[in-house]
Amino acid sequence: MMDLHDKEVLPGEPLPVVVIGNGPSGICLSYLLSGYTPYLSAEVSHPNPLLERKLAEQPHLSLLEQDLEYLCEGLEGRSSNPVAVLFDSLLLPNSDFGLDHTSPLEWRYEPERAIPHLVLGRGPPGGAWHAMEGSMLTLSLANWMELPGLKLKDWIREKRRNVRNDRATPAEIASYYQHYVSQMSLEQSFACGTTVTSVTRQPGSKEGTPPCWRVTGLQRREGEELGDGSSVSEEVPFSLLAHSVVLATGTHDIPARLGVDGESLPFVCHSFWELEAAISRGELDQSSDPVLVVGAGLTAADAVLAAHHLNTPVYHAFRRSVADPGLIFNQLPKLLYPEYHKVHQMMTQQQYRPSPPPQNYAQNLQNSSPPPSTPPSPTLSSTPSSYPGYLSFPRYKVIAFRPDKKCILESDSGHRVVVQVSKALVLIGAHPNLSFLHDNGRPLGIYPEEPITCRRNPIEVDPFTNSVVAADGPGMYAMGPLVGENFVRFLKGGALAIASDLAKRQREEQEREGEELTTERLMDRWVDRRVTTESELSVLDS
Repeated sequence: MMDLHDKEVLPGEPLPVVVIGNGPSGICLSYLLSGYTPYLSAEVSHPNPLLERKLAEQPHLSLLEQDLEYLCEGLEGRSSNPVAVLFDSLLLPNSDFGLDHTSPLEWRYEPERAIPHLVLGRGPPGGAWHAMEGSMLTLSLANWMELPGLKLKDWIREKRRNVRNDRATPAEIASYYQHYVSQMSLEQSFACGTTVTSVTRQPGSKEGTPPCWRVTGLQRREGEELGDGSSVSEEVPFSLLAHSVVLATGTHDIPARLGVDGESLPFVCHSFWELEAAISRGELDQSSDPVLVVGAGLTAADAVLAAHHLNTPVYHAFRRSVADPGLIFNQLPKLLYPEYHKVHQMMTQQQYRPSPPPQNYAQNLQNSSPPPSTPPSPTLSSTPSSYPGYLSFPRYKVIAFRPDKKCILESDSGHRVVVQVSKALVLIGAHPNLSFLHDNGRPLGIYPEEPITCRRNPIEVDPFTNSVVAADGPGMYAMGPLVGENFVRFLKGGALAIASDLAKRQREEQEREGEELTTERLMDRWVDRRVTTESELSVLDS
């Protein structure tokens, strides 16, 4: 991995691309920018006849050189991003139907196409997946987590003997992404242990240098070794100039909050891993008061499954209707996600009915009647379709948490109930940390006055290039959860859109200049001189 402290940014020689974020988004983009190029295979046809006919029109061109907007026309899929649907259809044809159709793409390594770039990340390659390593739950595999060129199932088979066809743990996914960077020889483009503190538009210089982006931050590195064998880490400042910058940080940095009274009480958690910690400490079992799960995403579903597995009673409150097409469970194939389908069944079949209220389960607070000092324990019928110990509250929101571990819920019609809980898990998503951008990146969102969020206010980008619409200048891109793509399966489309646009810009620039600079010469001109003191970095920043 690259040590930025040992490199000098030469004035007037910006790096072509800096990618902020080393999760699957940044890794996939690095793969495409490193010379790995997709072509249409002569031996394999695509099951979609319309797309097959379009691809056959110019089979000599790589996918990066084709008209993506033209190829996207008429395609439908589970993403609102047209290029994501296209690339997913080419990488995993008919995967929504559980079919394992061979991809019509063949990958060629063409180093002359590579675009020098640098991928910055706080931890090892894989991003937020490394924070999930403690998870005892498994994720649906179905090849959707894999990146081009390295089959995830094949890699896992080499690591352990017994492989269930459709499951992989988050720890395995994180390890796979880290191995992928090594396997594809991408390490020289990754700088880990970095925290970006500022991204600003740099005006052109009097010497004729065009406007570009300045990326500044800190890189953590190990200092001198102490007598006991340990070492002291230090943070060293860095400053980079880049023609293009890609925002690929994900949205898992800051858990979203409800903003209600009592949310900071110790029994209220905002992370699935806090539930796991409580489970590992033996704090939850079938005799516990119910756990309240707030939210209707996959993380909330994981929490429901974890508590239900322990026979711990669960209250589940969420704002949407169970039939809402925007609910993530209504977008997942039942065959490939049986656990999440089960949770959706629970949400649908075990709903709280305020009239008549479920006996001994929840106390009606209408007419300002005070709650009982100790709400009764839940009792549910044991019909074949029921899930004992679970009750959902569709279209309800939390009004307040109380110190005595009572939570007040209110429906969208104004009906209130109070429930007694052991823990409350608020799992309603997370906000990205875009503190390195002006006003935390708000001006870049679809709604510029609101914080950037994956679902409600993603960064607005061009659908076929992923360039940021409201950026301070050309050359800023965004991808992954920042633009509303939560699934690894679809964020690969953002990498294709960006790589395609960068390749087009590179071809246009080469035509203007009348010469072709090799990757080695470009890299040498910006990265091969050592900085001997920290003061030199300061001079570069002045």
